[in-house]
Amino acid sequence: MDFETTKAQRAAASTKIVIAGGFGVGKSTLVGAVSEIDPLRTEALVTNESEGVDDLAAVPTKATTTVAMDFGRLTLAEDLVLYLFGTPGQRRFWFMWDDLCRGAIGAIVLVDVARLDESFSPLDYFESKGIPFIVAVNEFDGVPRYPVEEIAAALALPAEVPIISLDARDREQAKGALVKITEYSLMRLRESLTANAN
Repeated sequence: MDFETTKAQRAAASTKIVIAGGFGVGKSTLVGAVSEIDPLRTEALVTNESEGVDDLAAVPTKATTTVAMDFGRLTLAEDLVLYLFGTPGQRRFWFMWDDLCRGAIGAIVLVDVARLDESFSPLDYFESKGIPFIVAVNEFDGVPRYPVEEIAAALALPAEVPIISLDARDREQAKGALVKITEYSLMRLRESLTANAN
């Protein structure tokens, strides 16, 4: 009798990736663009109650906002599934980030060049937690474009942190960002294992 596990019997490996960033940078859009299932969204209407709490000046047409998380799934291979967790962008909901990030192999921090100042807190969060992250510049329509090297310098990113530009609405570009953070996380894991072995 053959007890060797076949490919069909092997359970799919799953991993968790967090999509983070400030208010209105495209986190829900990215999760929705790439998820193979209808994403679970915890959206609420942006109302007059948020005036003075949320800065809507940069996103005047935003009608809804994430109040807990977005959730999506992407199967990359027969035996590899990515679970995507989008964080809420407003500071008043950041208390949930620790729970959303627990067990994540890495994060994509979306940034908007028109509001780079809102990127520092999410970047600081992942640096302080030791969670590998990449920066993805969401190229909104009508927003100036800058070389990613200039954006990296403006954000004072460490040289080893990957930075890419994308359109969060584009499925292939969103998949490319997921592949990039997965590769970067695996590289960081290998470096850690090598350092601990020595």
